[in-house]
Amino acid sequence: MASIEEQRAARDAKLDALHERLAAAVGQLSTGDDWKQALEFAARFRSRSFGNALLIWAQHLDAFDQGRVPAPEPTYVAGYKQWQTLGRQVEKGQPGYMIFAPVTGRFASSTPQDAASWRRLGRFEKPKPGEAVRSRMVGAKPAYVWDVSQTAGDPIPERPSPVLLEGEAPEGLWEGLAGLVEAEGFAVLRVEHAGMIHGANGLTNYTNRTVAVRTDMDAAAQLKTLAHELAHVKLHGPDNPDATGHRGIGEVEAESVALMIGAAHGMDTSSYTIPYVAGWAGTVKDKDPAEVVQATGERVRKTAGAILDALPTAQLGGGDPPGLSRDTARVERAPHTARVAPPPVEPSRARAADVVVRGL
Repeated sequence: MASIEEQRAARDAKLDALHERLAAAVGQLSTGDDWKQALEFAARFRSRSFGNALLIWAQHLDAFDQGRVPAPEPTYVAGYKQWQTLGRQVEKGQPGYMIFAPVTGRFASSTPQDAASWRRLGRFEKPKPGEAVRSRMVGAKPAYVWDVSQTAGDPIPERPSPVLLEGEAPEGLWEGLAGLVEAEGFAVLRVEHAGMIHGANGLTNYTNRTVAVRTDMDAAAQLKTLAHELAHVKLHGPDNPDATGHRGIGEVEAESVALMIGAAHGMDTSSYTIPYVAGWAGTVKDKDPAEVVQATGERVRKTAGAILDALPTAQLGGGDPPGLSRDTARVERAPHTARVAPPPVEPSRARAADVVVRGL
């Protein structure tokens, strides 16, 4: 029986190996095409963190190269017991894909506004009367998932997939995105040509609280532009403390969100997106495009996921097998980085930013 120290050492070794593998996967994001493929894959596996999506992608590709799976990309992944709940069993000799799973802890405070006041509760410790309690990630541990092609058993019910004709937009998507813009307190304007919005395809004005999109483009292009501007609204307003204020990073984030929303609806935006993002990512000093994509990946995934969850449209799945309940699907839903800290305090400061962000 291994001692606790030996168990921890083995776990840490696995975590180190995961970090190395993740770094290698990120290092492959060296061209626009690689970036597009990674983001489109993350859109199909948006129930996973960005880092874990890359880990699954890299390990599945290895399995394909070794002849253990029939296709180079996975379709649905789940844990061992999760597959059993769906009437399927991992086949003998099929190793799982190792990913990061969160370790959470409970914290309590009588003065939640004071970041230094939060204390970690013991395993069976109860908070004092009047204390607020929050849970947050305090570390990570290795966990394993398998692709459906590594299992056998009952058939999986297929979700309906969106069908898009060239130049058109998925049914109901414009209305859904426009509704989300309006829910943020912005009006959606449709203008006749780019000359009305400083030569851009779309424009977000934080002072007037408007989002404008030019109408002299195909419906699909207008839709992608609206998704791009919605990302600006959610991520880059002057009151958003998480906005970097760097134009290049902001444009990479907004276009990445637009790509993920499009990919989830069967839209191919690559002819515009790749050169656009490559250009803006190259403006970030002392970083190559791959580093920019990695640094923004989790923020992009969360934003795109929240938007997609709020839309009533037909979409591709999020990577979990159809029929898996919300509770049993919760293998991991947190970023891959492990930190130990009290819950964050809601910030009250506003970050200086340009009043107007040109979208495209």
